[in-house]
Amino acid sequence: MRPDPQPRAVRPVISTLDHRVEATTGYDIDTLWSRADRGLLDEPHTHLVELHRALTSAGITITFQRGVLNQLSSGEFPVDKALLKRIDITVAGLKEDLARRELAEARVIAALEPIEAAARSTRGDGCERLAAVDHAALRGIAGGAVLHPQLLTNQRLVITASRSVIPYEHLERLEASGLVSRDTSDDSPFASQPVTLTENGRSALAGLRPHTTTAPAPAASTPQAGRGLGKRR
Repeated sequence: MRPDPQPRAVRPVISTLDHRVEATTGYDIDTLWSRADRGLLDEPHTHLVELHRALTSAGITITFQRGVLNQLSSGEFPVDKALLKRIDITVAGLKEDLARRELAEARVIAALEPIEAAARSTRGDGCERLAAVDHAALRGIAGGAVLHPQLLTNQRLVITASRSVIPYEHLERLEASGLVSRDTSDDSPFASQPVTLTENGRSALAGLRPHTTTAPAPAASTPQAGRGLGKRR
């Protein structure tokens, strides 16, 4: 009988479409899934997450079956008709799983294309490309970011979940362009304020490539006074 791995809703397998999904939505996969679970996405993006999860599940099953095949061929078991039958069953299962993954990939691409087209139409043909430094900043903010006050230096810096640092002046420029927003419900001078992409920011990140002639700003070291963000799911 063919083993059943019973994949869970975790993501130990990276699909070939992960990068395209992230570029289109402006979120890394873990954040995208989390927002879908919390009902924070519109219907097209929620449907995309459902299809992407099915693709990931198919990849998990292939990985499991390949592990079974490796174990069967490792020399641990005696070579007999029973072993050959188990190998045949596993190979047949891999073929089925491959067909299932190919179908899942086609469905994800079909869901991605109208979202990508909407992002392109939103920006218009005459819109300038993002500078590389702005593209990098939006990518960092998409994964989670907080504006922290630095009490010792009297500065304010955006610290992303990946521990990159964005100067306050850069944040103001992105805000003025309508690409990011921050939660100002607590406007005290010592409050930390979450920073997120706006709809325009997500569209820009998904639909515009960085202008590579502009060199990105050198990465600043993370201040010791800044608190880290929680680890993403």
